[in-house]
Amino acid sequence: QVQLVESGGGLVQAGDSLRLSCVASGRTFSFDAMAWFRQAPGKERECVAAINYNGGKTAYADSVKGRFAISRDNAKNAVYLQMNSLRPEDTAVYYCANRQNNIALSTLASVYDSWGQGTQVTVSS
Repeated sequence: QVQLVESGGGLVQAGDSLRLSCVASGRTFSFDAMAWFRQAPGKERECVAAINYNGGKTAYADSVKGRFAISRDNAKNAVYLQMNSLRPEDTAVYYCANRQNNIALSTLASVYDSWGQGTQVTVSS
């Protein structure tokens, strides 16, 4: 299995930007779909953005379309989430997820094989 380590979270004000990074180790993930999920207290985990194996296809939750962008650099075994115009409702723990040996993106948590430890994003009003 691949190991995933997220970074880049923090405390920001509404309207600010953050860039989350997730670096994979243990195996190459060039043929793995990846995704970012988030979970706020008392709420279910939701898929924020997903990307296929080569970055050619992406998908976003309606709540973040136009504000967030997912990308990947297979040479660096990394996936990123650029978050702009942040809102207090974006406050959550953000998780990186890996779908091993599957090139197709998905927004379903159940299909992902490995998860990072999460990084906290807090947006103050």
